[in-house]
Amino acid sequence: MTRLSPRDKNAPRDVDTPSIIAGKSDVTLSQSKNTKKVFIKTYGCQMNVYDSERMADVLAPIGYAPVDTPDHADLVILNTCHIREKAAEKVYSELGRIRQHKDRNKPDMKVAVAGCVAQAEGQEIMRRAPIVDMVLGPQTYHKLPEMIAKVTREAGEVLETDFDTLEKFDHLPETRTAKGFSAFLTIQEGCDKFCTFCVVPYTRGAEVSRPVAQIVAEARSLAAQNVREITLIGQNVNAYHAQGPDGSEWGLGELIRHIALIGGIDRIRFTTSHPRDMDDALIETIGKEPKLMPYLHLPIQSGSNKILRAMNRDHSYEHYKNLIAKIRKSRPDIALSGDFIVGFPGETDADFEQTLKCVEEIGYGSSFSFKYSIRPGTPGASMHRQVPEDVKSERLKRLQDLLYTQQFAFNQSLIGRTLSVLVEGTGREDGQLFGRSPYLQGTHFNGPKDLIGQIVDVTITDAGKNSLIGKLE
Repeated sequence: MTRLSPRDKNAPRDVDTPSIIAGKSDVTLSQSKNTKKVFIKTYGCQMNVYDSERMADVLAPIGYAPVDTPDHADLVILNTCHIREKAAEKVYSELGRIRQHKDRNKPDMKVAVAGCVAQAEGQEIMRRAPIVDMVLGPQTYHKLPEMIAKVTREAGEVLETDFDTLEKFDHLPETRTAKGFSAFLTIQEGCDKFCTFCVVPYTRGAEVSRPVAQIVAEARSLAAQNVREITLIGQNVNAYHAQGPDGSEWGLGELIRHIALIGGIDRIRFTTSHPRDMDDALIETIGKEPKLMPYLHLPIQSGSNKILRAMNRDHSYEHYKNLIAKIRKSRPDIALSGDFIVGFPGETDADFEQTLKCVEEIGYGSSFSFKYSIRPGTPGASMHRQVPEDVKSERLKRLQDLLYTQQFAFNQSLIGRTLSVLVEGTGREDGQLFGRSPYLQGTHFNGPKDLIGQIVDVTITDAGKNSLIGKLE
C-alpha cells in the first residue's frame, strides 16, 4: 500500500502505520500513588484515532494515565484495523513482542485487543494469543472499566463484541480531552453499502447517526479547550441523518451549518463520503459555509463502470463526474481527494485505462491508492479472475505516477496565493512554525511561537509534492 499525501492526523490513514495516543489526561493523576499507566497503539483510519482518544477518556476516572511506550504500562491496548491484507497477522506479531516484554519485565500487565480485528476475530484472538485478557469491538469500548474490573476479579478473559453504537455514545464522558488545536469528532458509524471489497459493514455494523445534541455538546467541549478546527468523521459521513432541534430531519449540510455557529470553531472538515449520499443540501453548504474548508475527499475506486458494478458501488463514473461538476460550480476553489483500488477481480487493461482516464478528466489535489487485497468473508474474496500480483503492481505504479504529477501541479499552483494556516507547532529549523493550509498540506514559515494555536495568513513562496513553504503576512 502506498500513500500519496503527507502523513498527518487530518488525512485518512492506512493500516500499515500505527499511531500512539498519549498525553496528559484531564484528570491529573501523575502525583497519585494509585496512578496506573495505559499505552494505546492505534492502527488504521481516523475513526480509530478518535476511538483511542475516547478510550483514554473512559479510563481516566478509574486512575489510568496515558503513556507513550509500553515499557511500564499496566494496561496495553491495541486498537486494530481490518481494512487491508494481513491486518490480523500484524496484530499477532505485535502481541508476540508484547508477550516477550511482559514475561521479562511486567508480569502483571493486562493486554486488550480492540477495534475491527477484535470484532471480526475475537474468539480466534483468544485462542491464538493467551496473553490477551480482553477483546472488545469498536462499539463496546465504553465498557472498558467493567471489563478491567471483571478480569482483575476473576482472573479470566473477557470478550465484548456487541453492535449497539448509540449505547456506546450514551455512556461516554460528556467532555473529552483535546490534544491540540484540531480534533476528530465522530458523528456517524457503520455502513450499509456492502461494497464487495470491504469489511466495514461486518466489523462496524449498520449506519447509525449520533443525535445532534450529543455532537454539539462534544464540539463545544472541544472549543472550550481551544480547538479551532473540527473534522466530522464517519465510515460514510455524508449518510448522516438525525432529528434536529427544530424537529426536522437534518443531513450533514444542516449539521455543519449548526456547528459553524459555535464560538471558537473556525474551521470544519468532513470525511469520508460516498458518492451515493452527496445530496444537493450538502453541496449547497459546501458552497455557502465559509468555515467549511475547500477540500473534499470523495472516493470513486475505479473509473470503469463494469468494475464499479462488480464492487457494488451503485454509481457510475458518469454520476461521479456530474457530482464533481456540481460541487465545483458551488465551490470553485475546492480541491479533490480520492481513493483508488487497482487489480480488483476481473479488471482488464481496458478497465484500468478507464481509471487513468477518470483521473485525467477529474484532476485531484491529493489521493490514496492501493492494490486490491482479499479480505476473508467479503464477496470479492470468492470472485473469479483474480488479478496477478505483478499486474497489480505495474498498474499501481502507472496510476500513482499520474496522481503524483497532479498533486505536485496543484501544490505548485498555490505559489503566490495567500492562504489561512492553522499553526500547530514549531518546525525543524530555528524560528520556523508549522501549520495546515485549507487544503491540508503541511505549511512551513518563520514566525514567533506565540502564533501557535492561531490562524494566520501565509503567502506561499514554494511548494513540493507534499508540503508548502510560505511567508507570514
